[in-house]
Amino acid sequence: MSIESISLSGRKKEVSNKKMNFWESLYLVAIVKGLFTTIRHLFKRKVTIKYPEQVRPFSPVYRGQHMLKRDELGRENCTACGMCAVACPAEAITMTAAERKPGEEHLYREEKYASVYEINMLRCIFCGLCEEACPKDAIYLTESKVIVKSSTNREDFIYGKDKLVMPLEMAIKNTKSVN
Repeated sequence: MSIESISLSGRKKEVSNKKMNFWESLYLVAIVKGLFTTIRHLFKRKVTIKYPEQVRPFSPVYRGQHMLKRDELGRENCTACGMCAVACPAEAITMTAAERKPGEEHLYREEKYASVYEINMLRCIFCGLCEEACPKDAIYLTESKVIVKSSTNREDFIYGKDKLVMPLEMAIKNTKSVN
């Protein structure tokens, strides 16, 4: 058995460099095949939707905008453990931990909290691994249809706690709906 006859895929073809005749060199057959393909696509049903009037339904596993949860008293759940940042495959999450000072018990649940919590939305792939890694259930991806807004400035895509922390009214409303 020679090395030339071995084929890993089993689809080995011998390539020949035979000279084309006059009709083959005109490429008429190839042009007619291409036109036939184009004409066939003209009569197929279009998959385009008319966006503003018709909205495409989202997938049941859709993961939208990130949000940092608050508890029923309005305190932040995040304890800056860093598990979400470690689990993020795109390395989009950065945080800085700080110690809670006396008198800040109404703001943070634990002694340690995230003084800086940022997600780079240009790097985020919305995989949901940060949500699964969080032991305090502090971060989650919402089901809202809010998409990251477009911009020409890179700094606009770095979401800090001002854009990520759940509004206090929403936290209060969630506790009323549970009770």
